[in-house]
Amino acid sequence: MSAILALDSSTEACSCALAIEGDIFEKFELIPRMHTQYILPMIKNLMAEHNLSFTDLDSVAVGAGPGSFTGLRIAAGVAQGIAFGAELPIIPVSTLASMAQQSLDSDSQYIFSCLDARINEVYWAIYAANGINIQIVGEEQLCKPELVELKIKDSCYAVGSGMSFIEKMTGQTQSLIKSYDVDVYPRAGTIAELAATYFEQGKTVNPENFSPTYLRNKVTQN
Repeated sequence: MSAILALDSSTEACSCALAIEGDIFEKFELIPRMHTQYILPMIKNLMAEHNLSFTDLDSVAVGAGPGSFTGLRIAAGVAQGIAFGAELPIIPVSTLASMAQQSLDSDSQYIFSCLDARINEVYWAIYAANGINIQIVGEEQLCKPELVELKIKDSCYAVGSGMSFIEKMTGQTQSLIKSYDVDVYPRAGTIAELAATYFEQGKTVNPENFSPTYLRNKVTQN
């Protein structure tokens, strides 16, 4: 039996999940600024429900960013602690990819993942979707909403807190967004889904070599 534990605390949401032989089991809560109090009990409860110890795991996956600096550091620290203690590799998974993975049933060829980055900026990326998996188009970016440029030919479905800035985006960008959902967050369930594939592909790192993806050179606490 293969088992992967996934964690995320990159936004107001806090979640953990287990991927066990293709099945996903998740705990998810919106608890702004309370991640440090909840994440470890949440993990312990999930592991206990499945009678697993950390040494039974094959890897630990983590929402690697972008997102809140403080939130990313919380999940990274917990993931590294578990991985070091149980001698496991870490699987970094993009938070933007996690949101796109949740939107595979949107019937759109493209998914625009967009997170509020504070100080009037957004983290964003475009993903191509075929109903089964996602593939990033270009790279993850950080910029002001007015500077978002979607280099796609067809319309897209948009998700994430960054869509609260849609009125600041250019007319061309708005014309490509057929619909959006601002209440989609990175979550451990889809991080676990993606991590299961990454694990098979050997996309793991040693815990001492893992660091979150901030995108911003000068990170600020948020």
